[in-house]
Amino acid sequence: METTAASTTTSRRITAVVPARQATEGGGFQVYRPFPTDALDLLDPFLLLDEMAPAHHPPGAMVGAPDHPHRGFETVTYVLDGEVEHRDSVGNRGVIYPGDVQWMTAGDGIVHSEMPSERIQRDGGRGHGLQLWVNLPKEHKRTRPRYQALTAHDIPIVERGGVRVDVVAGELLGTQGPAHTHTPITFARVRIEPGATARLALPEGHTAALYSVAGGARIGERTVGEHELAVFDRDGGAVVITVDDDVPPLDGFVLAGEPISEPVARYGPFVMNTREEIIEAIDDFNAGRMGSIPASGAA
Repeated sequence: METTAASTTTSRRITAVVPARQATEGGGFQVYRPFPTDALDLLDPFLLLDEMAPAHHPPGAMVGAPDHPHRGFETVTYVLDGEVEHRDSVGNRGVIYPGDVQWMTAGDGIVHSEMPSERIQRDGGRGHGLQLWVNLPKEHKRTRPRYQALTAHDIPIVERGGVRVDVVAGELLGTQGPAHTHTPITFARVRIEPGATARLALPEGHTAALYSVAGGARIGERTVGEHELAVFDRDGGAVVITVDDDVPPLDGFVLAGEPISEPVARYGPFVMNTREEIIEAIDDFNAGRMGSIPASGAA
């Protein structure tokens, strides 16, 4: 699987393979987290990557992330299994299904929730997903909040020779993703069958990584396995990913972005440039200036 971009001439090397750590988030669900951990603090411009651990839940047992605030960055949620309902203090509301993405710009401040849908809560079901936090540069940290609901039908798919790429943001294989971003970002789900190779051109100088949800792959002389993050160097443009004949298929995510290279101050759900801005964000939230989510059924 080749691209025609000139930046494919040099292949990137893996500089680190970071295993995800298990943690508890939201209302009590388990996640696999490759960063931030003591092994990798951040991957500029990316602040956090969580894989919500796959699990089947009986009726009434699935939990999510109840009302909580954010300021200064974006949250990107990709549903692999199940149904997630988003509600926020700006008035956005919707349910996303497998293959759907919600790209929320918290910007100046927002309160939102991500909970199992009413149907999942009533009937039970399987839940599995991925959440990525994308930093915003200083000039956009106080921008107006924005919500993008991207259905699986909105996301273009490229399939060639045992490789499938769902392009959410940025350009891969001559295909542009539908997500609007404040800085140059590439985000895509990549599935590779045994015996196949994907060569994905990424902008030179951009941070780049591959996270495996299931299966493993070989990049040059190194490998990445399930629940591991392969971090690439910034030299060259192409990432060449091979799944050998005798191993399970890979299901993973490629992320790349232009580094922001600014100071990062963070405290829980707030990410700013200075400690003083963090204190201001906490004060604004406590004073109700980020709003609240209307009660269900309210106008």
